[in-house]
Amino acid sequence: MRTYRNALPQLRDGLFLSDGGIETTLIFHDGLDLPDFAAFHVLKTPAGEAALRKYFRAYVDLAKRFGTGLVLESATWRSSPDWGARIGYSLEELDEANRKAIWLLEEIRKEYQTERTPIIVSGCVGPRGDGYVPGDVMSAKEAEDYHYRQIEIFAKSSADLVTAITMNYVEEAVGIAQATKKTGIPVVLSFTVETDGNLPTGQTLKSAIQQVDKETGGYPAYYMINCAHPTHFEHVVSDGGDWLHRIRGIRANASHMSHDELNEAPELDEGNPVELGMQYARLKQRIPTLSVMGGCCGTDHRHIEQIATACIPLFQIAAV
Repeated sequence: MRTYRNALPQLRDGLFLSDGGIETTLIFHDGLDLPDFAAFHVLKTPAGEAALRKYFRAYVDLAKRFGTGLVLESATWRSSPDWGARIGYSLEELDEANRKAIWLLEEIRKEYQTERTPIIVSGCVGPRGDGYVPGDVMSAKEAEDYHYRQIEIFAKSSADLVTAITMNYVEEAVGIAQATKKTGIPVVLSFTVETDGNLPTGQTLKSAIQQVDKETGGYPAYYMINCAHPTHFEHVVSDGGDWLHRIRGIRANASHMSHDELNEAPELDEGNPVELGMQYARLKQRIPTLSVMGGCCGTDHRHIEQIATACIPLFQIAAV
């Protein structure tokens, strides 16, 4: 059942938590093998599926405890044709994996959702290439064609929206927005930025958001920033401006490291959950529309707990 597709509740006031770094959690905390960081691969076994259910339920428990909404992203960041082929999946097998990932979240929603804790199911789309490096840059039309099959699966499912994570250049983001527009499902676009707060291409975040809006007629429901530490982009959002109103979500890394440093790090850098929560609170003060808060690389339920603890008072003040 497409519970919220025509009226996304996170577009209203109120805090919606999201999950943390699913891939780093499954690898470093649960000891699972994720070829090419493909979390959807664990759906092939009952033990892997059980690990995913356990992972998502940790965030359901947090949302229910704090009385917030919850956005759950499907474990499908890598389940697109090129990445699937690298680990031996046919297109038909990828279709089934994408459907199964949404079914799993729908079952969790049916079991745990309450009026106080609405649960949004999002079909997660990742980049065709590396999440950090814009290598073989596609045109917007090429990106639309490449991502269309996965997006169409989500559009025909019970997913409420599509979220494109770690977008690192504008043309791919535009293509994904165009594909979602054709299928009629809402889309959220989340950009990756470097330590200077700009996209890996050097384009500013402000310019990227404005370009996508211009080329898609403002189709994205909102924008997010992910896979970067708050210290990498806080200065970018501190100058104000109407463009900030298009940002409603943050999924930051736990680590202060750059992407290159993270790739070379021999161990997981979990950062400081309490400090991260305080940094999110500062971001909320700079971005009044910010309502969706989760994590990316290195984060887990402990970080999201601290983000909720630090940020809920700001939402309570705003409601007075």
